[in-house]
Amino acid sequence: MSTTTFPPSDPLTWKQADTDVHVATRGGEFAGFVEFDGIAHVARDQRGDDLGSFESLDAARDALESANAPRSRPRNLSSPFRRALRSRPRRARA
Repeated sequence: MSTTTFPPSDPLTWKQADTDVHVATRGGEFAGFVEFDGIAHVARDQRGDDLGSFESLDAARDALESANAPRSRPRNLSSPFRRALRSRPRRARA
């Protein structure tokens, strides 16, 4: 399975697939959906993972938007890790 990533500036596009189902896409790719089960709005991401139940459609949409946001990388690498990245591979001695 491959995962496509999109820039965060590319917004989710929503379409109502049925009276109780709203589908999100980003850049033409499926990003998830929100379904009303009669009690709450249930959000699921592009893999079908449950993101939670929400009282409003807007809250469920916000959860899906947050789930699709890119994760930030840690800014400070530990010193041994930086050293390992800087060091050149050594040749094996005979």
